Amino acid sequence: MTRRTTTARRRALALAAGGAGLALVLAACSDPDGEGGAGDETGSADSSAASIDCAAYDEFGDLDGKTVSVYTSIVDPEGATQEASYDAFEKCTGVTVKYEASREFEDQLLVRVKAGNAPDLAYLPQPGLLNTLVKDYPDAIKPAPDATAKNVDEFFNETWKGYGTVDGTFYSAPLGANAKSFVWYSPSMFSDAGYEVPQTWTELMDLTKKIHDDTGGQVWCAGVESGAATGWPGTDFIEDTMLRTAGVDEYNKWYKHEIPFNDPKVVKAWDTAGEILKNPDYVNAGLGGVDSIATQSWTDAGNGILDGNCWMHRAANFYQTQWPEGTEVSQDGDVFAFYLPTDQTDVKPMLGGGEFVAAFDDRPEVQAFQTYLSSADWANQKALNTPDGGWVSANSGLDPKNLATEFDQYVAGVLSDPDTVVAFDASDLMPTDATAAFLTGVVEWLTGSSTQQVTDQVESAWPK
Repeated sequence: MTRRTTTARRRALALAAGGAGLALVLAACSDPDGEGGAGDETGSADSSAASIDCAAYDEFGDLDGKTVSVYTSIVDPEGATQEASYDAFEKCTGVTVKYEASREFEDQLLVRVKAGNAPDLAYLPQPGLLNTLVKDYPDAIKPAPDATAKNVDEFFNETWKGYGTVDGTFYSAPLGANAKSFVWYSPSMFSDAGYEVPQTWTELMDLTKKIHDDTGGQVWCAGVESGAATGWPGTDFIEDTMLRTAGVDEYNKWYKHEIPFNDPKVVKAWDTAGEILKNPDYVNAGLGGVDSIATQSWTDAGNGILDGNCWMHRAANFYQTQWPEGTEVSQDGDVFAFYLPTDQTDVKPMLGGGEFVAAFDDRPEVQAFQTYLSSADWANQKALNTPDGGWVSANSGLDPKNLATEFDQYVAGVLSDPDTVVAFDASDLMPTDATAAFLTGVVEWLTGSSTQQVTDQVESAWPK
């Protein structure tokens, strides 16, 4: 989820993959032989440390003996790769990064800020939380230093800087990124049946009908159960159809409430999603009927693709980490994904999400680490330290060759397409009350309520 936290508001990019000139810190703190860990002072750890080009870190100065605390929702196993990506920075500057992750991050962060016990840095899962913190605790978050802003101007699309800006002040640089507009499938099932990957939404729906007609069975599998955050995969699906039926401009008006949540354009997006999600001929393959989507866990809803019960499953790039151990994710493997197509000819909308680095202290060591996290060096270190894949960044200084999997590199390619326009997850930008109603509405919609009923309900919940 970003991955996702388990609070009521579910937490969740222009990703450009390019070759910017940068000083890569090759093989820093990696352990290719599997011997020794980050704290190992002997063997391969020594040779790894010797390979670090600390010249790339000269700008940060000597931070020996200093400590920077980080608080985040990114728990293990993803948390372990986060910590590993800091090793070179720690070794070259002398600073110690104290990493703390919690599934209750968002609730606890607000408690800590209110109590005056905020961490030095926090990774916020969406811009909405940044806005809340700045408005409710105006002196708590520190504006980003000039060096961080310079990195963002150089390596990120200007849209990303806007997400980290509140009332004209830039606070938070992007960290990781999620790209959500993908459909997972079995390449061998498609090939054996003679099906081709659809290039437009019309072709996608035609293929869905053909598979149903050919097999007599259901085509798509889906699940939106996620504990207290149940419903978020459904909101993602509807956001994706909103981008494709109404366009990016109307999508932006929607999450800003410049058009009401029950506007006819929004109703059309729900109904378009419903052509798949509420059609008993098409769902829920191998799992039950339409109402089973509401109780099916999102983490394993796509597994039917592996046993041949399901043909397609719409899910984000990070879903590759949810497949059972041993699953090969590649164009010739067990599963792969294609871009969720559109009938639009002038744009390829991509639903996205990601984390933002917010500072609650402006000590030199905190600003140094904040700047490092916005750099191309960190993006490449994170890629090199994520050997199982499932991670991408919006940082254009990220070398796609450093991404671990074929799918991650494919995602980078899709997002670097000049026609791709990334729209941030709308429900992560909406007010908390509206988001909670959106989540509840998805579940009620899947279990019998009409589109008009649930869109009216969310509109009523929008703060006046």
